[in-house]
This record gives sequence, structure tokens and C-alpha cells, in this order.
Amino acid sequence: MPTAALAKRTERLDARVTKEEKRVIETAASMRGISVTDLMRTSITDAATKIIRENEILTLSEREKQTFFQALMNPPRPNDAAIAAIRRYRREVR
Repeated sequence: MPTAALAKRTERLDARVTKEEKRVIETAASMRGISVTDLMRTSITDAATKIIRENEILTLSEREKQTFFQALMNPPRPNDAAIAAIRRYRREVR
């Protein structure tokens, strides 16, 4: 059984909806044979998970992929500012 089903639900979310929105939600829940609460909980969680996933994935064009790959495979030599930062870091860490 999924962890979410076993977890105790103690938190609460409230939403104001129009009469029409409520009717649609109740109809959909009825068609699925579940409560309005379960429909809203699962639908909102699915939507939120999708939004999070979409924002965590970096999508690059073919040109950007090639540029990124080349930078990984052939990194540029560190400039003076980077070398100075490394020296400061080493002094502070030791």
C-alpha cells in the first residue's frame, strides 16, 4: 500500500469555488466512485508533482547540448579571479 495512504492526514487545505466548479468536481468524483476530498487530494498532488518535475528538468536545444558537452569535456583554464578564489578558499578551510 502506498505510503501516502498509510500516513495520517493532519493538515488541512481550504478552497473557495464557484457553484459550477463544485458541481463539476462532485460529478467527476461520483464518476470515479471516490469522495470529493479524495478526488481533490489526488488531483492536486498529481498536478503539483508534475509542476515540480517540469521545473526540475533542464531542457536544452541541440546547440546548447553541444556547448554544454564541450564545456564538460574541454573545460576552459581557470582565469585569475577563479585562481584567487581557490587560494582564498584553501586559506580559509585550512
